Amino acid sequence: MKMPHLTRMLRRLNRLDWLYRISSVSLFSLGLIVLLGGAGFRINLTPSEPLGLWRIIEPDRPIMVGDLVFICPPNSEAMREARARGYLRFGLCSDRVAPLIKTVMATSGQVIEIGDDVRVDGQPLPRSRVARMDGQGREMAPHDGGVVPPGTVFLHSEFPGAFDSRYFGPLPMDGILGLAREVWIYAP
Repeated sequence: MKMPHLTRMLRRLNRLDWLYRISSVSLFSLGLIVLLGGAGFRINLTPSEPLGLWRIIEPDRPIMVGDLVFICPPNSEAMREARARGYLRFGLCSDRVAPLIKTVMATSGQVIEIGDDVRVDGQPLPRSRVARMDGQGREMAPHDGGVVPPGTVFLHSEFPGAFDSRYFGPLPMDGILGLAREVWIYAP
C-alpha cells in the first residue's frame, strides 16, 4: 500500500533541504565577500588585469609611474557615460561603481600625446593603440592629451579593449585606494 501523503511530504522536505543548503552557501559567500572587502580584498572580474583575488595595500611612499593601483573614478560626465555603456561595474566607490585597477603611466607635469597610440614625454607607450569604436560598434572619443595636471595620474591597461586614461584623461590622486597586489589570480 502506497502512502501518497508521506511521499509528498518527503518531496517537500527534500526541496526545503536544497533551499536551506543554497541559502546557507549564499549567506556564507556574502559574509565572506563583506569580510574580505573590509580587509582590503577585491575580486577583479575585468580583463584589464588578471582575473582573481587582489588586495589593496596602503602605500608607504608616494604613488609613482609603474605602480598598479586601485582607484575610484570621479563623478564626471565621462564616467557617467562609461557607466551607461557598461564599462564600469557596480561597486563601493561613490556613484556605486567598482574601483578601477590600472597602472600609473604618468604623473603631474608629464606630457601626454594621444593619436593612434599614446606617448608619454615623447616616448611611445607599449600596447596603447587608441580604439575608435568599442566592442559594440559605438564611437570612442579619445582624450585630448596635454600636461598631466597637479594631483592627477594618467592610467593605462595593456588590455586592448581597456577603458583607461586614453579615453577619460587623468584622474585625481585622491581617488587612489592603494596599491594593487595579487593574492590569487587566473590569467587565461
